[in-house]
Amino acid sequence: MERIEVRLGHKHYPLKIRRGLLDEIGEEVKEVYQGEKIAVITDENVDNYYGRQVIDNLQRAGFKAEKIIISPGEKSKSFPVLLKIYEFLAEMGITRGDLLLTLGGGVVGDLGGFAAATYLRGIPYVQVPTSLLAQIDSSIGGKVAVDLPQGKNLVGSFYQPEAVLIDPDLLQTLEARFFRDGLAEVIKYGCIKDRNLFFSLLNCPEEEDLLKDMESIIRACCQIKKDIVEKDEQDQGERMILNFGHTLGHALERYFAYEKYTHGEAVAAGMYMITCISEQLGMTKAGTSQKIKAILDKYKLPIWIEVDNWERLVNYIKLDKKKRGNRLKLIILKEIGQAEIIESSLDFFKEGFKLKWGG
Repeated sequence: MERIEVRLGHKHYPLKIRRGLLDEIGEEVKEVYQGEKIAVITDENVDNYYGRQVIDNLQRAGFKAEKIIISPGEKSKSFPVLLKIYEFLAEMGITRGDLLLTLGGGVVGDLGGFAAATYLRGIPYVQVPTSLLAQIDSSIGGKVAVDLPQGKNLVGSFYQPEAVLIDPDLLQTLEARFFRDGLAEVIKYGCIKDRNLFFSLLNCPEEEDLLKDMESIIRACCQIKKDIVEKDEQDQGERMILNFGHTLGHALERYFAYEKYTHGEAVAAGMYMITCISEQLGMTKAGTSQKIKAILDKYKLPIWIEVDNWERLVNYIKLDKKKRGNRLKLIILKEIGQAEIIESSLDFFKEGFKLKWGG
């Protein structure tokens, strides 16, 4: 088993990575929780594969476990669904001494984590991420949130889990589109911090080869995330580089009402588009955008998302959480493996959108 410790000033917790870990989920939870009740939050897709297995395993370990099942997709990360979760926790009689367990991808983890952070002013929770994106990124670091109609993750908190339990075998049931959705975030890590990871992905012969080496890929990404979160838990400095591609990506997701593109697809396009701008403005080493284009093409991720109203897209960018007054913290690349945080204005995008894009 791979074990990575996230050590913060006020708390530390393990990231455990092992194939077949889900078969021993009850015993793993016992390592961090000695109570009786566990409320499990999952979605319909994950429940079809793993819901019964997890509940049975927790019950065999002596826990009283019940689950609530939500609809899959970003639209569930909303206050109406959050209210249903609160009602479920209340009906279950969950107290501050009980545990919430999230079993799912980024939406379930973000929503369930926010419920844990706010119900009874905070109850403990464990993340069991089932998608690649969640296993390498969203389950780690304590960012939890729900969306508003105006934009993504606009209501949230920093609330750390008791543990993150990662079973790479769960990726075998992911549809190809959602495996690649997670690969966009793996590519992001390569872009901002790990040049070797980037080029190993670019030069990998077949996508199937990645699955054989998934534990080491997950470990590499988790280690980067852990190191950054330990230095900047509250996202005031270096942690911002993890949002490379996300300023545009979140705006693109919102532009299409979270229906046309997955998070990873929007971030992929965001990484390429912002690098085109920064490269043409002389901020990024020439040829960097073409390397990003090559790796996104290889894994069938979009490099360019066409919109019919750039002003409306820019209005969504205005809601970015890194915006302070009229200034915006942007993450650009100096080159592959080296990211930089710059301060700019929305004119960066307005001017950039006037450029002729490659495709």
